[in-house]
Amino acid sequence: MTTDVTPGTDPEPNPHATEEQVRAALADTKLAQVLYHDWEAETYDDKWSISYDERCIDYARGRFDAVAADQPLPYERAMELGCGTGFFLLNLMQSGVATKGSVTDLSPGMVKVALRNAENLGLDVDGRVADAERIPYDDNTFDLVVGHAVLHHIPDVEQALREVLRVLKPGGRFVFAGEPTTIGDFYARWMSRATWAAATNVTKLGPLKSWRRPQEELDESSRAAALEAVVDIHTFDPADLERMARSAGATQVDTATEELAAAMLGWPVRTFEAAVPPGKLGWGWAMFAFNGWKRLSWLDEKVLRKVVPPKFFYNAIVTGIKPGG
Repeated sequence: MTTDVTPGTDPEPNPHATEEQVRAALADTKLAQVLYHDWEAETYDDKWSISYDERCIDYARGRFDAVAADQPLPYERAMELGCGTGFFLLNLMQSGVATKGSVTDLSPGMVKVALRNAENLGLDVDGRVADAERIPYDDNTFDLVVGHAVLHHIPDVEQALREVLRVLKPGGRFVFAGEPTTIGDFYARWMSRATWAAATNVTKLGPLKSWRRPQEELDESSRAAALEAVVDIHTFDPADLERMARSAGATQVDTATEELAAAMLGWPVRTFEAAVPPGKLGWGWAMFAFNGWKRLSWLDEKVLRKVVPPKFFYNAIVTGIKPGG
């Protein structure tokens, strides 16, 4: 499925999947990707505390620099694969990594929001709804391809990486961050499920009912959660990511991992935020969550990274180069 998207002519997203559509999507992972991410598109930035200011600019640039800090900047033209709301590419562009951008995603809703975010930021960005295994751009188009938390959604990751290398110019680089490790995904899911069960059950009690989302919203969240097991296809050992990138044809392949202690806080916090009414927690909670994550990220980087094997961290980052530059 490939469709050009420009502001005002976006495909119509489907933000409220019915039970019948969810049942159909359980047997069709790409349909599930569209339904799940269309459902999340308009609230995704709030759900994950995404912004386009210094906080997230620094975060995105930190992920990029973890594997590509020694490269001359800016890249002339960059593409984000599986862009979501544009978090990774738009913040990288604001940090000076690229001059012109393109966003692609299987979800029309996500491309629509990403283009809107780019327009609000005054960035030079175009967009297409696209399957990552058949990227709708010509060979040798981009200087840089990036993605955040996208590879684990793609059925054939190696084919997608081959497509990435095809659309890169010789010597062009890709950087994919935010990919769940196998061990990290196990403990993150366990903590999320426990937090959701606790929050939704405790808020049934009389004094805490004002902290409970309306039942129809919880039901819709549950339908979307049913698709999560379908859209989250892979977890990775960092060594497996390196192997796939090399098998696809990349050179100078490298990986890094991050978030261990930070993930232990981050996942329960995000799940709790999703379980209670918007705005209920306030600015004090937001500062607690952000500052707590920053402190634990420091612990991960300065201490735990030196003594804990990479496969135990939650996020993996992989980079590689297209030969011939």
